[in-house]
Amino acid sequence: MSEPVKPEPPTTSDGAVLGLLVVDGVLLGALGLVLTPLYVGGVPVPVGVVLSVLIVPWLVFRAAEVDPRPSRAGAPLLAWVVAVAVLGLTGPGGDVMLPATWQSLLLVIGGIGAGLWALRSVLNSEHGRNGG
Repeated sequence: MSEPVKPEPPTTSDGAVLGLLVVDGVLLGALGLVLTPLYVGGVPVPVGVVLSVLIVPWLVFRAAEVDPRPSRAGAPLLAWVVAVAVLGLTGPGGDVMLPATWQSLLLVIGGIGAGLWALRSVLNSEHGRNGG
């Protein structure tokens, strides 16, 4: 019976890539907040929601390529959540950038849901790869 393959510790360049993915998560959270209440001709067009739902899973998958451990692969998702929470509830100058609207709710649920879906996919593929 062969022993499970242990992941190699991340190198300095892997740590830098992971750090950039976390910064991307923070920037995406801020951009999502800014673009969510966008209206075009009186019609709400939550572009921030669409961007978050598409890009957060991509960040999680790229982080999992660097280091498949859940704490590392989920780091961009956590950064996105923290950015949305901090900037949305205690914005610059005391402004609340996350008003109680359906667009804001969709941003939070969509971003977290898409990120957790990606993290679950990463964990399932790692579980299958390790023969567990």
